[in-house]
Amino acid sequence: MMFDLVIKDGTIVTASDTYIADIGIAEGQIAALGRDLSGHDQIDAGGKLVLPGGIEAHCHIAQESATGGMTSDDYRSGSISAAFGGNSCFVPFAAQHRGMGVTETLDLYDSRAQGNSVIDYGYHLIVADPTEKVLTEELPAAFARGVTSFKVFMTYDLMRVDDRQFLDILTVARSHGALTMVHAENSGMISWMSDRLVAAGHTTPRYHAPSHPALAESEAVNRAIALAKLVDAPLLIVHVSTPEGAALVSQARMEGAKIFGETCAQYLFLTRDDLDRPGMEGAKFMCSPPLRDVPTQEALWRHLQAGTFSIFSSDHAPYRFDETGKLSNGPTATFKQIANGMPGIGLRLPLLFSEGVGKGRITLQQFAALSATNAARLYGLEKKGSIAIGMDADIAIWDPTESRTVTAEDQHDNMDYTPFDGWRVTGWPITVLSRGQRVIDGGKLLAEPGQGQYVARAKTDLTGYPGHRAVELDPNTNFGAEIAP
Repeated sequence: MMFDLVIKDGTIVTASDTYIADIGIAEGQIAALGRDLSGHDQIDAGGKLVLPGGIEAHCHIAQESATGGMTSDDYRSGSISAAFGGNSCFVPFAAQHRGMGVTETLDLYDSRAQGNSVIDYGYHLIVADPTEKVLTEELPAAFARGVTSFKVFMTYDLMRVDDRQFLDILTVARSHGALTMVHAENSGMISWMSDRLVAAGHTTPRYHAPSHPALAESEAVNRAIALAKLVDAPLLIVHVSTPEGAALVSQARMEGAKIFGETCAQYLFLTRDDLDRPGMEGAKFMCSPPLRDVPTQEALWRHLQAGTFSIFSSDHAPYRFDETGKLSNGPTATFKQIANGMPGIGLRLPLLFSEGVGKGRITLQQFAALSATNAARLYGLEKKGSIAIGMDADIAIWDPTESRTVTAEDQHDNMDYTPFDGWRVTGWPITVLSRGQRVIDGGKLLAEPGQGQYVARAKTDLTGYPGHRAVELDPNTNFGAEIAP
């Protein structure tokens, strides 16, 4: 049989195996694994690693903040940067703001994404205004069109939901098989700390770190897990940045609760000392939760190794270091007035490969899981995330020996800086395929905007998670009361 494309003699790496074989691709899917396969087109992958194309599952693309600031990357520049970083699919957020409907929100993001992305994409829906119509009509409709994850905030005045609203969203998500995601920080603690720091004249970027105490995260993580357990709903705690938060996730998982954790590159590779740079340079490193310290990094690595974190993301939130982004409130803005977030979509995987695989912290199989497989399974991307017959031919070919010094220009995004400028990394994706078509090859972009397709996602597979049955919701132990969910 002649295949459309054959990848020859590569070392194939999946979340469970490593072996040398050819991959035969036909009609955009993996059609065969074997030796001496023949194709109309061929890629020689001898001496290279052949991995599932990365799935970036936490990024902010063409998204307004609640205060009106727009991220610098649209679906064209954001997808190109992601592809150069070894990704063949991404799932940005579609953010509902107060007064907007969910259907209106998704239609808006369709208009921004369609015809622009070079890789396949989906959406996570941010829910900030859970009206009765949203809960009973629009969230079920979003799920029906393949948006099977909903995110909520426990902080930010214009975005946060209260505990009762959180329970409503968890319940709707559970009834439809959707996954709820949460930014877990205690809003009151943050505002209390921030107001007192500013009142005392502590306004420069470095004070962003103490304004978000570690306790603000751990308290909110604990509360979010309790809310999810009450209604036995699956929940992903995003961008966990503290050992205490990670331990809570780990404990809940050990107890069988449907709880998942995520951490991000910046929490493993940067520290709060980066906020204490001259002038306003520290603003480049402001994100929420904030960067912590070296002992925290070491603890988070251990949780990554142990499986506490199913997801490893960039949380790419690109705001330029100028008046359109970080400095929109002027060059002397207080830390409270500076946009939170930093770029990183193109470096998530090279950093994890170099610092993780290259330094013996994780195996190649763990890298495959964290780069693609876990995200595909958790977020219902049924045809992606692995190299197996019948899967989409989403593949990244890596040169494990190629070393590069990171520069902003090499990120291919619409940013004017990278927080990892000057870092030396070893291991680089040299070819990226999306559904069997070359997106990146030899350092060049070969795909056209619009080649990426919207992917409707299935529900999360919760096999093996017994969950938590609150006695207060069980008719056998609550005097016969039938209470939804």
